[in-house]
Amino acid sequence: MRIESLLIHGGIDGDERTGAVNVPIYQTSTYKQPFFGVNTGYEYSRTGNPTREAVEKLIADLEGGIGGLAFGSGMAATTAVLTLFKSGDTVLISDNLYGGTFRVLDKVFKNFGIQYQIVDTTKLSDIKDALEALKAEGSVKGIFIETPTNPLMDITDIKEVSKLAKEYGALTIVDNTFMTPYLQKPLELGADIVVHSATKYLGGHSDLIAGLVVVKEQALWDKLHFIQNATGGVLAPFDSFLLIRGIKTLGVRMDRHNENAIQIANFLKENENVLKVYYPGLEQHPGHEIQKAQAQGFGGVISFVLDKRIDYKKFLTSLELVTFGESLGGVESLICHPASMTHGSIPYEIRQSVGIVDNLIRLSVGIENVNDLIEDLYKAFEEGKAND
Repeated sequence: MRIESLLIHGGIDGDERTGAVNVPIYQTSTYKQPFFGVNTGYEYSRTGNPTREAVEKLIADLEGGIGGLAFGSGMAATTAVLTLFKSGDTVLISDNLYGGTFRVLDKVFKNFGIQYQIVDTTKLSDIKDALEALKAEGSVKGIFIETPTNPLMDITDIKEVSKLAKEYGALTIVDNTFMTPYLQKPLELGADIVVHSATKYLGGHSDLIAGLVVVKEQALWDKLHFIQNATGGVLAPFDSFLLIRGIKTLGVRMDRHNENAIQIANFLKENENVLKVYYPGLEQHPGHEIQKAQAQGFGGVISFVLDKRIDYKKFLTSLELVTFGESLGGVESLICHPASMTHGSIPYEIRQSVGIVDNLIRLSVGIENVNDLIEDLYKAFEEGKAND
């Protein structure tokens, strides 16, 4: 089945008992057991719920994994994955990944002896150097990458990183939030684990918080399911239902996000008020060719650096159609200021060194009429110009 059909009919398709075309919302905490030591396959909804199971099977089908797990947020999903590691282990991370991932490693897992090392994962030589430097200790157990990264849209070669990780006995974990399985399938490229903030494109309507994990091996699924059940950060039945509904339209939405984003990226590239545009769909983007080889599109997120003549605070608050706020991936266009919002938890020196400067803006391009979006941006540029 091709992915456009799989989005709608994958996982558990409808309800066999009643013929309902949608999976019902099993809004229950517990289940009647017919006899001692016997159950219907469900005991308690933290351990398993039919509606949550439906979305877990759906994302596994879409990513090409053996199983999926649904959590109450993207960070709950990431936290569960990082719980696979133990004291003394080191995880290599991309140098401009999501601030929440950095924060949980730096402020939570570091307390339990799990270390991280920041690496430019676009450079295989840098990854290999880090692996070699820690080889004697045998401490690198995972490489956690985003591709494209948030917010600078750096592209990492998933296939090559996965090969390298296997040579050193490390897991490759890919945050696939920006691309979704509609555009990119990391497990097929050699990754071991895929993580999603399903709040974003998979849900697609800015009306739920959810996280998903997909793995390619049964042993990993067993470990993560144990962690999910033991720690309890599960996705609720109603949100599971909403997420399934959102995924059904993922294909048509991502097509429109892609179509709008490339037009806006070209508009920004030619605009005198913009110093630099980060979007892998532009031919001059350093990772353009790798992105073309490993994905079916370039996504709907663009970052750009405003000219110093533009007051970025005034620019952001002058927008009318584009919403100034956190998050991304909704049908509506959303814009944010990474240095103070999504990446505010990353130390200033690190932000500056990788390019997350104060005049960097991240735009999640929605599915509105692209000309309306361009007009809104143009007017905000004019409003944002500093007074002479």
